[in-house]
Amino acid sequence: MADVVLYATASCGYCQRARRLLERKGVAYQEISLDREPGRWQEMEERSGRNTVPQLFIDGRSIGGFDDMAELDFEGELDQLLGLEDSQ
Repeated sequence: MADVVLYATASCGYCQRARRLLERKGVAYQEISLDREPGRWQEMEERSGRNTVPQLFIDGRSIGGFDDMAELDFEGELDQLLGLEDSQ
């Protein structure tokens, strides 16, 4: 299974959608809460080149936000990136 990191905030609707999609796929992920650790916002921006949440990284690769993740899922590419054997 891939190493998944999600930068998110509690009140962000797209962050909630990203969590639900990962959980629906049964993927374990590390969430970096920018509410609890606001100093990591700059880290997220430097890693992703973006200043919006959520930001998703799979095996260190910046995937983008929820819309980017959903598009990869729609195209059938997300499961492969996540290291899932079967499409769910």
